[in-house]
Formats: sequence, C-alpha cells, structure tokens
Amino acid sequence: MKLVSWNVNGVRACYRKGALQSYLQTHEPDILCLQESKACVDDLIDEILNPSGYYGIWHSAQKKGYSGVAILTKKKPKMVLEGFGISEYDYEGRVAIAEYDDFILLSVYFPNGQRDAGRLEYKLNFYRDFFNYCEDLRKEGKELIICGDYNIAHKPIDLARPKENEKMSGFLPVEREWMDRIVELGYIDTFRQFNQEPNQYSWWNVQTRARDRNIGWRIDYFFITPGLLPKLKDAFIQQDVLGSDHCPVGIVLG
Repeated sequence: MKLVSWNVNGVRACYRKGALQSYLQTHEPDILCLQESKACVDDLIDEILNPSGYYGIWHSAQKKGYSGVAILTKKKPKMVLEGFGISEYDYEGRVAIAEYDDFILLSVYFPNGQRDAGRLEYKLNFYRDFFNYCEDLRKEGKELIICGDYNIAHKPIDLARPKENEKMSGFLPVEREWMDRIVELGYIDTFRQFNQEPNQYSWWNVQTRARDRNIGWRIDYFFITPGLLPKLKDAFIQQDVLGSDHCPVGIVLG
C-alpha cells in the first residue's frame, strides 16, 4: 500500500496545471492526502472531489480560500471524521481522519506561526491538543499514521540554512522541542528510517526561486506508531514532482 501526502497550495490551481490528475495517473497512490486545499467543497468539481477510482474526504475551512485538507483513497474507510472535535481548530479545516482495518490515518495541516506571537501560540497549542487527541486514540489500541505539513523543520539536516533561520518560525527552539516530544512519545519519522542524507527537502520559497538551487526545508512528514514499523517497507520524497511549492512525500506499507 502506497500512501502519499502533498501540500498542494490550492487544489484548484494544482488541478488547472494538470499536476493533480497527472500525479494520480502516473503514481497511482492507494491513498493521497492533501493539505492547503484552499477551497470549499461546494466550489469543487467532482473530478477533484472524487477522482476516478478514488473516494474523497474533505475538510474545508470556514474562511474561503484558506487552509483545508483532504484524503483521496481507493479503499473506502470504515469511518471518517472532519476535524478532531475542537472548534477553534476545526474552524480552520486542519484535520481529516479515516479509519481502516489496521490503522487510523490523519491528514493534517499544522498551523504556520510566522505571522505574529499570537499565531505562534495558536500553533503550539494546536500541537498540544492534537497530540493529546492522538494519545487518546492510542490508549484505545489504535495504530496511527499522521501525515502532512507540520510547518517545522526538526533538525539542522532538515533545512538548507539552519543558522540563518534559528529565529524564524518553523525552526524556533520551542517548535523543534515539539518535534522532539513527538519522537519521545514513540512516533516514528518514517523518512529517517531509510534516509539520513542532507538536501532532502519538501518545501521551497517560490519568491526566491529556491527550488532551482534546492534551498529548501523538510517540513512534510509521515509519522507512525511503533506497531506499524514492521509493515513499513519504504519512505520517500518526490522532489521532481511539480505543481506546488511543496512536493509529495510518502510511505509504502507491506
């Protein structure tokens, strides 16, 4: 089973470029999780909502053209949820959830904290409350796959210019401590199970044409609970896939 996560930075724009449909046809993921869809369900055509061969789960923000997540899946899940039950976060359309036989999948667009101190606090509170929710699921015996745009580069290897960005949201010590805490809780960064090389990024600044020089950040992740580790066969970043300022990341389960 191949699972992929992609911040498309506007699903309609990605579709207009032909990138979304090309990706589905070329790579044929069993599940494609999307973040930053920037669209209300009512404004999307069915070819985007439920592409041929896929069942779509969409969670949109109340604010038009903002945030939003989705799960496109070949196999219909046992259960789906839009949001995780806290209105101040669900209002922004940040989490879509699908339960399968062996795991619960969460497609997440974690907040960006760059705007101001209040927004950074919102981001850190989101991490706290979201992972409390995840821990409650684990107490029920559930295995979890948590993928998406985490908006944090965990370690210096995860961005091209760590020194220059030490005071920038996305690489602040207080943010990176949250990534440490996730690992301490037992969640596994799947990509680093297979690849310890530098220059492996999933986001680049468009304004500075950073992708041309691979001056990027790895801020898109698949974290899994330990019970799924024996099934993890591969993890990858598809830096050659265009269509967004992010590229797809994924895992293969056997």
